[in-house]
Amino acid sequence: MARIPYADPTRPETAALAERIVAERGEILHLYAMLLHSPPVAEGWLTFLTAIRQRCDLPGDIRELVIVQVAHLNGARYEAEQHVPIALREGVTQAQLDALPDWQGSEAFAPRERAVLAYCDAMTQTIHVEPAIFAALREHFEPRAIVELTATIGAYNMVSRFLEAIGIDSADDKSAGETGAAR
Repeated sequence: MARIPYADPTRPETAALAERIVAERGEILHLYAMLLHSPPVAEGWLTFLTAIRQRCDLPGDIRELVIVQVAHLNGARYEAEQHVPIALREGVTQAQLDALPDWQGSEAFAPRERAVLAYCDAMTQTIHVEPAIFAALREHFEPRAIVELTATIGAYNMVSRFLEAIGIDSADDKSAGETGAAR
């Protein structure tokens, strides 16, 4: 349950941005309902994450594989709930999703995916990436893809940390003031 109430998207200072969020995302998800407390943060977030998810050349299966892995590593259930269906649409298999907790011992992943997951794990868990992990990644990706992959992993680490710190849950009532937060 969220620790503070969700923002009212109909406030005059957020109404236009809320309309943009609906236009780009289809609805105001819990994450954006919380971000709307700060219009500058919500707008920057929307622009950045839209670039990551919709404007980059990184293959969708790779993008969603690392997003779900970040969610798994950080215990971000909401993030996983949002992205597992997208991952499946993008070509990640259910067997791969099921194998993520122990991907190193699984045969569900090709060498390219293994390089990506090792990179994701290093960025998320230790921050510093060992030269051998980066070298394996270079065998499969050109510089632009590496930059986009790195930005995706970093962005979704930011997302999961925000979600978990504030306690955003898909079961929450997004109506302003309707949370378990102290009033």
